[in-house]
Amino acid sequence: MSKELDFKAFDCDNHYYESEDAFTRHVPEEMQSRVVQWAEVDGRRYHVVGGKLSKAVVNPTWNPIAKPGALHKYFRGNPEGKNPHEYLKEREPLPDAYINRDARLEVIDSQNLEAIWLFPTLGVLYEELLKEDTQAVVALMRGFNRWIEEDWGFDYKEKIFAAPYISLMDLEAAVAELEWCLEKGARTIVMRPAPVWTESGQLSPGDPVFDPFWSRVNEAGITTVIHAGDSGYSTQGYAEDSFGSNMTGRYRPSIKAFSIERAAHDWLITMSMERMYTRFPNLRIASVENGADYLDMLFRKLKQQALKSPGWFDEDPIELFREHVWMNPFWEDDIYEVIEFMGADHVIFGSDWPHIEGMPTPLDYLEEVEDLNSDDLKLVMRDNTRHLTTPRTS
Repeated sequence: MSKELDFKAFDCDNHYYESEDAFTRHVPEEMQSRVVQWAEVDGRRYHVVGGKLSKAVVNPTWNPIAKPGALHKYFRGNPEGKNPHEYLKEREPLPDAYINRDARLEVIDSQNLEAIWLFPTLGVLYEELLKEDTQAVVALMRGFNRWIEEDWGFDYKEKIFAAPYISLMDLEAAVAELEWCLEKGARTIVMRPAPVWTESGQLSPGDPVFDPFWSRVNEAGITTVIHAGDSGYSTQGYAEDSFGSNMTGRYRPSIKAFSIERAAHDWLITMSMERMYTRFPNLRIASVENGADYLDMLFRKLKQQALKSPGWFDEDPIELFREHVWMNPFWEDDIYEVIEFMGADHVIFGSDWPHIEGMPTPLDYLEEVEDLNSDDLKLVMRDNTRHLTTPRTS
């Protein structure tokens, strides 16, 4: 770490590891076979999602677990020329702080953090696997959110802000779930960046049919987070589409590595082209763990669309984007370039701790922002996420 902070940082991207009953504790027994169950195969336990074996992760019991930031060197350019699997050989018993909120509070303090946003590990993967069964997705959403609230809390001691997961597949259920989350003190909500599967077909998240949901989000003034997950993006035959990755043998690169960024780009630009920020002027969107390398192209395309569609946009769509969207770049992105596009007041620090793709410790991130002036550093490392955590009156 090249510098120290004279304030505590606010990390916008922390994760828990789901308990063994996270997807079953609050799901009605009669629905569990359509949602998530456990199965043992060749001595290993896996989730069965919608009746199909899921190998999205090798060990969904999490014990033992790879260490935080295990792939840090790999994402920094792999200077040692290793296969990704080699970085993951070292495991440890599952730390209590990954599954227990009071233990996590101690870690937050030891890491010189003021607070964290907390997101799922598996919970952002399973809507894709259940998308053809609306009732199963609703049961998953309701049950999972009640587990989150019970085990972590949506606002635990003003330090842990776990985000409830929302699916728009059933509009009535989504609005009801949002109301429940607001009653329980949610400061953010999280959804996957993907088109919405409905019984009448796929729809844009900005389709007017979803206006009752977005109107309530707008009124409540909470932040909507799109977080990397399984967005259902296909490699169109260029590579396997399965979400789990095979890191054995010689690693083979493919366009699958870009699916997270493709999904976020398409969701974000669609929200702009649907004029969501003039229709709902109190909407705040945070893109977390989706990268930001595509901003140059996104802005260029938005400008082109505005010129090709005179009269469609009420205001400059790029300026509206900069006003209503906050970006959490991948740590390996050029963060100074992202700040140039968005402004320092719309870039947020996230470490992805304790995931293998993130930082070994959250403030290792300081190496990426060592040239920021003190005012911009406070914005990126603390103040912007503080701002987004406080509901904003319309």
